[in-house]
Amino acid sequence: MQQKSNLPPRLTPGSRIALVAPSGPVLERDDRTRAEALCRALGFVPVVMPHADRAHGYLAGRDTERLTDLNAALTDPQYDAVWCLRGGDGMNRIVAGVDFAGFARAPKAVIGFSDITVLLLALWRETGVVSFHGPVAREPMPALAQRAFEAVLTRSEAAGTLEFPPPPHDVLLPVDGRVVSLAGGRAVGPLIGGNLTLLQSLLGTRFAPDLHGAILFLEDVNEDLYRIDRMLAHLRLAGALDGLAGVAIGQFTDCSRATVDGGLGLDDVLHTYFGALGVPVVMGLPIGHIAAQWTLPIGVRALLDADVRTLTILDPAVS
Repeated sequence: MQQKSNLPPRLTPGSRIALVAPSGPVLERDDRTRAEALCRALGFVPVVMPHADRAHGYLAGRDTERLTDLNAALTDPQYDAVWCLRGGDGMNRIVAGVDFAGFARAPKAVIGFSDITVLLLALWRETGVVSFHGPVAREPMPALAQRAFEAVLTRSEAAGTLEFPPPPHDVLLPVDGRVVSLAGGRAVGPLIGGNLTLLQSLLGTRFAPDLHGAILFLEDVNEDLYRIDRMLAHLRLAGALDGLAGVAIGQFTDCSRATVDGGLGLDDVLHTYFGALGVPVVMGLPIGHIAAQWTLPIGVRALLDADVRTLTILDPAVS
């Protein structure tokens, strides 16, 4: 079972938000402008870190530049939260240099997803501080995403049952557009997970999370079906799927829906690895590379009810 969680302070009007790019580069100046505007619209004060506009190939600056910004944002008490501008690639290049001790002395909310999965899981593993798998700052935030964001980050009580996107919506769900139960039942456990590719990349490192007793949530983007199959096989071979309390499968956006010959589909592959675990499994949840996504607090207890296909956050995520 995971360590006891440590809650960061809640966000309030006027909170100073450090905007960082620890992975891929900001592709357009408008991305930075949108991120600053979103912070202000939510009542926060944006502070763009010095190297956030850098680019070094597919990275947002050299490793030293990105790490300098990230550690300053994580440890400087003038910032109330750290919000990643985008995902991309490169967080695993610098994660070993993160100042975990400095962050733990004055924890704050850290928000992002995709490649930022590496940072979120490392912070949880090294410090026990709850972090937040949610929208990156440069993307638009629809009303549903904003409600989920504020429910876990601005209130010092449990968020309760998260809301599904009302139809019609912009979420591409498997199995003819429905959120479905792959296996029924109810499970309670800490929410742990993120991007499948990045979670798999942490296996064998000190940052790989202990998933025993957890509700594992997963999402991914732009992956061939055979690669999804191989990554899930790796998780199973490594024992990472043993002892799960439940599984909450989000969106596999722009991924192959079936093999070339049509013999296997994404739903078949997911069923192969999760259908026989004997735990509740729900798939098609609004988690991942979509606009109307949930913000999930990593390490906080939740109830997954596969019979009615709901996810309820049971404990506060911020103090």
